Amino acid sequence: MTVTDAPTGHSATGHAGRARWQPVQALREADPQLADLLAAEGERRAESLQLLAGENLTSPAVLAALGGPLIDKYAEGYPGRRHHSGCTLADAAELLAVDRARGLFSAAHANVQPRSATSAMLAAYAALLKPGDVVLSMSLEHGGHLSCGSRANFSGRWFEFVGYGVREEDGLVDLDQVRELARRHRPKAIIAGGISYPRHLDWAAFRRIAEEVDAYLIASAAQTIGLVAGGAAPSPVPYADVTVAATHKLLRGPRGGLLLCTAELADRIDRAVFPFTQGGAAMNEVAGKAVAFAEAATPRYGEYVRRAVAGAQALAAGLADAGLRPTTGGTDTHLVTADVSPLGISGAEAERRCSAVGLMLGKCALPYDPAPATETSGIRLGTGAVAAQGLGERELTEIAGLIGQVLRDGPHPRIGERVRELAGGLAGR
Repeated sequence: MTVTDAPTGHSATGHAGRARWQPVQALREADPQLADLLAAEGERRAESLQLLAGENLTSPAVLAALGGPLIDKYAEGYPGRRHHSGCTLADAAELLAVDRARGLFSAAHANVQPRSATSAMLAAYAALLKPGDVVLSMSLEHGGHLSCGSRANFSGRWFEFVGYGVREEDGLVDLDQVRELARRHRPKAIIAGGISYPRHLDWAAFRRIAEEVDAYLIASAAQTIGLVAGGAAPSPVPYADVTVAATHKLLRGPRGGLLLCTAELADRIDRAVFPFTQGGAAMNEVAGKAVAFAEAATPRYGEYVRRAVAGAQALAAGLADAGLRPTTGGTDTHLVTADVSPLGISGAEAERRCSAVGLMLGKCALPYDPAPATETSGIRLGTGAVAAQGLGERELTEIAGLIGQVLRDGPHPRIGERVRELAGGLAGR
């Protein structure tokens, strides 16, 4: 394989396609075994379509920041209050990331240090709650995240969670149920948002319910914060006491977390991140976040998220034409969830069949799902990565048709060949 110094491929919209990654010379010489593994991962991505809702492609600039000299800097603490010397430039990078996040989301305060959205959620709990407090959140069965009450997670072991859900008839959040449960249980915090809900939330309605029962409102916006940045979704920031987000997914930054909060909670949030829940931040990730926030403030990024949403809507319509049942009847976001049971298979089988032809998506439990969690009746898809590579409504409509074919008839070499043709065309975008 040819050895290069950087990932290759660049889309027509200025985003990195990175269809085939080749290891830099230093890695090839020092560890050829790992270099081969990474090159093979590049080949895998080059020959498949990434439709996993939580995955995306970082830009070349973000990648450069991640591999820069701040990867070696130990900067425990906050700018101007570090526990180690030599942090002047690390301080400047973090302040840049904070200022850009605040400006991008019109937030009073931002903390850019969390290593993941789950870590950020843990810090939000630590800032606002004590063990045993009642928390009202979207139930796991209806699209909530593990950090919102799973017994396998710290959240379900430390707090008493009450779950709200969606209406069976239309799949939309049942705000009447949210209000009734809030009045009955008087939670200390209400969490609005989940990972498998394809519609915009009514943030103002959640705010009114939280105020009625004197609860904190936490926005769980890991999936949708990129849409907010690009002007394609309503912002939770004016309504939530704390907004928890991820900096990868649609934001296309490094894998990491972000906390946005009111000025009154700034000190409590910062102390909950450091020193309560984690030590020194990964300063190369902080630098990568700064780059991503700057990129997300550009008109080009707004065009990207609008393309992702339009593509997801075309995908949902195409899946419906293919015999699947999109939940809520469609999507407002980059996210699509759909019931595959009308085709007589499970979500797990759908995932296996699609993976066999290079269509990378995930199984998904659906509200009121009779199937066991290991099998499910649904699939979950996202258009972030393919939109970053330039795919639009026409291509997503075709991809929906290919998904329908493989779910009805099983994996076929012809379908895999067409997927590779579509994926191969991305390298030149």
